[in-house]
Amino acid sequence: MIISINKPIGFSSFDIVKIIRKITNQSKVGHGGTLDPFADGVLIIAIGRQSTKKISEFINSNKEYIATLKLGVETDTLDLNGKIIESKKIPNISKKDINNVFMQFLGNINQKTPMYSARKISGIRLYKYARKNMIIKTPINKVKIFELNLISYNDELLKFKVKCSKGTYIRQLAYDISKKLGTTGHLINLTRTKVGNFSLENSKKISDFKKQWIAITE
Repeated sequence: MIISINKPIGFSSFDIVKIIRKITNQSKVGHGGTLDPFADGVLIIAIGRQSTKKISEFINSNKEYIATLKLGVETDTLDLNGKIIESKKIPNISKKDINNVFMQFLGNINQKTPMYSARKISGIRLYKYARKNMIIKTPINKVKIFELNLISYNDELLKFKVKCSKGTYIRQLAYDISKKLGTTGHLINLTRTKVGNFSLENSKKISDFKKQWIAITE
């Protein structure tokens, strides 16, 4: 069985896997692409041996997100859970300026892997190096941005929608956008709205999935 869960804020992707294992009493449960604890939205869950064999299809799928970038303040994690490491004045920015910057990110781009990420270097996840204040050279990813659209801009908050390939770090994309705008920034909100053909609209809350599972197994 493959389902789409609407992951709530505050849970890691593996937290959801553990919850689904407990609900279903299945040991073989996996997820189709990590979603940061501060983010919510579509998380693909595979239940059972046959389904988990297919999970790579979803990991490799294109994704869609809605993100809110706070300009002028940078954190070490590039999101709202990190500590502030720099504040910088925000220049006068128009929506035209923002759209011009967005154009520079469309198509194939090289993206730096953020230090606070689950990517492994020499068998150790990057965030573990970061927590020990160890600065190392992080890999460059070749990713593709299919669409990048401004939703709103008000004072220091810039909200946008992005459609992208697998492996795209939205925190890093938001930070890179802020630098191109002449300031700095970090993400304060991130919602994954699509993974392949699965969307937020057809994703289930954990409580709803639990009720349905109990109903079909009684």
